[in-house]
Amino acid sequence: MTIPADYEQRVYAGVLGKIIGVYLGRPFEGWHYNHIMEELGDINYYVHEQLNKPLIVTDDDISGTFTFLRALPDYGYSRDVTAEQIGKTWMNYLIENRTILWWGGLGNSTEHTAYLRLKNGIPAPKSGSMELNGKVVSEQIGSQIFIDGWGMVVPGDPKMAAEFARRAGSVSHDGEAIYGAQVIAAMEAAAFVESDINKLIDIGVSFIPQDSVIYQMISDIRRWHKEEPDWRKARQRLEDNYGYDKYGGNCHMVPNHGLIILSLLYSEDDFQKALMIVNTGGWDTDCNSANVGCLMGIKNGAEGIDNGPDWRGPVADRMYLPTADGGRAITDAAIETYHIVNAGRILAGLEPVAPKNGARFHFELPGSVQGLQSEDSIECKGVACVENATGFSEDGERSLAIRYSHVAPGRTARVATPTFVPPEAINMPGYTLIASPTLYSGQTVRARVVAGQENNKEVQCRMYLRRYDGDDQLEIMYGPAVELSIGQAHTFTWTVPDTKGQPIAEIGVEVSSQTRADGVVYLDYLTWDGVPELNLDRPVEGGSMWRRAWVDGVDQLETRSEPYRLIQNEGTGLLMQGTREWTDYRVSARVTPHMVAAAGIGARAQGMKRYIGLLLCNDGTVRLVKSFDEQRVMAEQAFDWEFGKSYELALQVVGSKIEAWIDNEKIFDLEDSDFSLAGGAAALICEEGRMAADSITVGPVR
Repeated sequence: MTIPADYEQRVYAGVLGKIIGVYLGRPFEGWHYNHIMEELGDINYYVHEQLNKPLIVTDDDISGTFTFLRALPDYGYSRDVTAEQIGKTWMNYLIENRTILWWGGLGNSTEHTAYLRLKNGIPAPKSGSMELNGKVVSEQIGSQIFIDGWGMVVPGDPKMAAEFARRAGSVSHDGEAIYGAQVIAAMEAAAFVESDINKLIDIGVSFIPQDSVIYQMISDIRRWHKEEPDWRKARQRLEDNYGYDKYGGNCHMVPNHGLIILSLLYSEDDFQKALMIVNTGGWDTDCNSANVGCLMGIKNGAEGIDNGPDWRGPVADRMYLPTADGGRAITDAAIETYHIVNAGRILAGLEPVAPKNGARFHFELPGSVQGLQSEDSIECKGVACVENATGFSEDGERSLAIRYSHVAPGRTARVATPTFVPPEAINMPGYTLIASPTLYSGQTVRARVVAGQENNKEVQCRMYLRRYDGDDQLEIMYGPAVELSIGQAHTFTWTVPDTKGQPIAEIGVEVSSQTRADGVVYLDYLTWDGVPELNLDRPVEGGSMWRRAWVDGVDQLETRSEPYRLIQNEGTGLLMQGTREWTDYRVSARVTPHMVAAAGIGARAQGMKRYIGLLLCNDGTVRLVKSFDEQRVMAEQAFDWEFGKSYELALQVVGSKIEAWIDNEKIFDLEDSDFSLAGGAAALICEEGRMAADSITVGPVR
C-alpha cells in the first residue's frame, strides 16, 4: 500500500466532512422529506439555531467512528485485527447505558443488543449475527455509520477497507448492513486515488454479492439517475421501492444507504449540493450526511468543502468523544486526523508523524484552528478574527493568526480552546458528554508566539486558563506575561498552579496594550506535558464540575456522606480521571472496603478493561492485578484487612516497574514483562459491593 503525498490533508478533509455532516443533519434527525420541506425547506446550511439546538454535540456517529477504530493501536496495528478484538474494544471503551450507543434495549437497539451479547460472553462476530439477533435487528444502520475510519486507514486499498468493514460491522450487524458498510468503506479508501463517483460506486459494489438488496438498489438508483434529471423524483422512486415501509426496525440500512448513493450521483461533484440532497431527503439525516461528507471530503479535499458557504468557521474543528477513556473526550479534527494518519502509516510500514515535536495544538493542517476561538465578553472585544496562517513557525509551516483591533486599557483580545466540558455543553441534550480534563495542576504549558510585522504598537501577551469555581462558573487564572515588540518571538513556559481540585475548562492567549493597538500575534504551537500534582478531594468550594471530571464507570457513585462512595452491583466498576499522557506517576488514596469482593486503586487506566490495580480482596489477600481485556493476577499475598477499616494504598508506575504500598509499607515490587499499558488515568476500583475513599493524590514518583 502506497501512502498518497497529500494523505494528511485528505484525511483531515474526510474528518471535517464527517463532523460537518453530523452537525448539519443532527437537529432534524429522523424527519421525513415532507416534514423537512414544510418546516425548513432545502438544507443548504446549518439550521440548529432555527430549531434552538446546539451545533457542536455528542453523537454516536462521531463517537463510534473514532472510538472503535482504536482496535488498531490497541492490538498492535495489525492488518489481521479480528472481529473479536474489535468487540473487545467496544467493551473497553463503552460504559453501559452512558456512552456512545443508543441504549434502547435488547431487540430494539441493534448496538445495545450486541453489547449485551458481548457482555454475556458471546464474542464477535456471533454477537451481531442474524442467527442470534434476527434479520431485522441485524440489518439496521449502525455498521455503516461507524465505518469511515476503516476506509481512511487504507488509502487506495478498497479491498482491505471492505474486509475491515466486514470485521468491524459484524460486531453488531449482519446481512445487508454489512454490505452497505463495505460499499462505503471501499469507496472511501478508493477516493484517495479515484475522483469519479461512478467509478467509486463500481469499486464499492464489486465487494458485495450481486444478489444482495444493496447491490440491486444501487443498480436501480444508477438507472434512475440516467433516466430522471430531478433528484426529488428519484428520491420518491427510492421511497416507493426501498422505503421504510418495506423494512422493519427503527432505522434500517437499505433506505438510508440508498439516499447516500442518490445524493452522490446527483451532487454534480459539489460538497454543498451533496449534503443538501442527503439531508433534505430525510430519514437518518446525521448518519447519512456524515458518510456523504466524509467521502466528499476525502475525494475533493478541503478545497471542495470551502468551495461554498463557511462550513468550517462555526465548527472550528471541535469534537467530543465521550468514552471510558475520558482524557480523549475533548478533542478536535486535527488531533483525530493524526490518529488515523499514523494508523495508516504504520499499516503501510512507515513511521508515525508528529508535527512540531508532538505539540497538541500545531495548526499544520491548512485552515485548522483546533478549537481556538475568540472570547466574547464585556472586557474582551479586541479580536477581529482567528485564522490559520502560513509561516511564523520554528519547526513547521503554519501557525494561528490572532488578529486584534481596538485593544487598549480595559479592552483585551483573548482566544481559548476547551480542555474540559465547556459551559455550553454542561447540559448537553441527547448523548451524555463524559470527559476528564486534558490539562491539570502541576503540568507544564509551553507556547510560542510571534508579533506580526504589521503591528502598529508594542503589545503585552500572556497565557491564561479558566477553571470552574464553587458555583460552576469560570474563574480566570493568569500565567506569565511578556511585552512583544514588532516582529518579536517569545516562548512561554508555565507550570499550572493549584486549582484546588477544580477542573480546568480552557486555556488560551490574551493580548493587551496600554494604548490603542491593532495587529496580529501568531501562535506557533501550544502544548503541555509532565506529571500532574493533584489532590482530588471534594473541593471545599462545592459546585458539581469537580465530580463531572471523573469518568463514572460504576453502578452508583455517591459523594454526600463520604468524599467518594462507590457501589458496584456486578462485575468491576472504575472511577477514573486523567489522560493517556500520564505515564510515570504515583497515585494514593485512603480506601475503606465495606461489603465488597475487591476494593482498591488503579493506575494507567485506559478504559473499563485496561488498567493496573492494587486490590484488597475478600478472600483475605491483597493483589496486584493487570487487566488487559481480562484481569490477571501479577502478584498476591495474604493480608488480614477488615471491613470498615481504612487503609492508605499507594501505587507507583515507572516504565515497566510497578511498586505498591499499604500504610507506607511496600508489599509489591516487580517488572511488567510485556509493558502493554504505558500510560493512562488514575482510578478507584470496586468489584461487586461497596467501598469508600477520601482524598486521591496523584503526583511525581518518589
